[in-house]
Amino acid sequence: MRSLLAVALAVLLIAPPAVAEPRGAALGFDLDAATIPDLARRFEAGSLTSVDLTRAYLRRIREVDGRVRAVLAVDPTALAQAAASDRRRADGRARGPLDGIPVLLKDNIDTKGLASTAGSRALRVPPRDDAELVRRLRAAGAVVLGKTNLSEWANFRSTRSTSGWSAVGGQTNNPHVLDRNPCGSSSGSGAAVAASLAQVAVGTETDGSIVCPAGQNGVVGLKPTLGRVSADGIVPISSVQDTAGPMARHVVDAALLMSVLDRRGGDYRVGGDVLPGARIGVWRHAGASPEVDRVVDSAVAALRRAGATVVDVELPYQEQVGAAEFPALTAEFKHDLARYLATRPGPHRTVDDLIAFNERDPVELSRFGQELFLAARDAPPLSDPVYREQRRTTTDLARRSLDEVLAAHRLDVIVAPTNSPAWRTDYAAGDAYVLGSSTPAAAAGYPNASVPAGFAGPLPIGLSFMAGRDADARVLRYAAAFEQATRARQAPRYLPSLP
Repeated sequence: MRSLLAVALAVLLIAPPAVAEPRGAALGFDLDAATIPDLARRFEAGSLTSVDLTRAYLRRIREVDGRVRAVLAVDPTALAQAAASDRRRADGRARGPLDGIPVLLKDNIDTKGLASTAGSRALRVPPRDDAELVRRLRAAGAVVLGKTNLSEWANFRSTRSTSGWSAVGGQTNNPHVLDRNPCGSSSGSGAAVAASLAQVAVGTETDGSIVCPAGQNGVVGLKPTLGRVSADGIVPISSVQDTAGPMARHVVDAALLMSVLDRRGGDYRVGGDVLPGARIGVWRHAGASPEVDRVVDSAVAALRRAGATVVDVELPYQEQVGAAEFPALTAEFKHDLARYLATRPGPHRTVDDLIAFNERDPVELSRFGQELFLAARDAPPLSDPVYREQRRTTTDLARRSLDEVLAAHRLDVIVAPTNSPAWRTDYAAGDAYVLGSSTPAAAAGYPNASVPAGFAGPLPIGLSFMAGRDADARVLRYAAAFEQATRARQAPRYLPSLP
């Protein structure tokens, strides 16, 4: 969401050498490189069990997460879930590729038995039931490993907030350079997957909150088409923009996770050579960051070598969308949050209740304020004609910006840099965005998949693949083809800082 609030950033690019982390040495293979299909083959061959895999990830959390601080809570039943998966497989009753695979969930997703706080101490009374997407994961046999930290209230509390900080979990760090920011609001999900603390994770996005942490942590993230993943049981900002989506180290894993999350169904098989003959538009954001320009140039060259035609494009209407989106979201947050709070145990029912709680609490306002809560308190009802025009402008122009460019240039997808290099975490300055490309797809409700594309020194840069409504499988196929053509992703090195 905070990609709307960009300010200047200077990035230092020289880093000392570091020793790579051992990842799954006890298993005999590298967890960082393993995909879900690799693990499934090991399960079937009898050389790996879900209990072994889950223990390895729990060990990683104990050994590594003290530096990254991505995991808020571990599910005490994780090993029992894994053992149940192993019994199903032994009996020939495996439920599919996610059976036995450890998954972490962003802590704004209701999960029975775990707190599901949205990072706020106001939501410490656990929910009554699982969110629908959690029920789908359990039905597929996935091991719910635990919950991840996030930018509190999905980064919708303050105009000067710091991504990755919550009153419940403290500050999540970028595993590539620990004093750099992981972006948000799905900070913990992105950092945890990058650090091999789970095979896959689920994040949520209103505008940028999956793709930005995917880009800055050097992993894959899909912001799906609005409505393909149920929003039931997820702490909201806006029901007309919010969606959950997969985060993973590999596109194939994001696709397999999406096949379970998608309540409409869909063929998410990736692979095959889709780049020869493809027409791809590139929205460069040129000039904002020399390092981003270099990575985009390299990505365009790789796409052309693979046989794609790449043409430069500009997306129209962005100023109008940006001006209307924020006030529309503020009104929607007030309405949708009250509706969600009515489903939760606990005393808080409105934004006013939360404002009062924060003013009393010794931790909540210790790093930054609650300016967005105050704006939401004063926002108009959803029947207000000014709000209705803001929402119409936001959604309609965002859709036109993509639809018209795709049609005019006969494009299969549009690509754009996901992020600029991660900024130093700084509570006085707040977040320091230089560029982001999330808003058109987010405001339109269209799919957006970010995949690692290169580095600024040790800091990852992602490339986003966007297309029209319900083109989720298509953007994943193109992202997978780009991933195979470039193999740009690198495991994090946990550098403490840059000189």
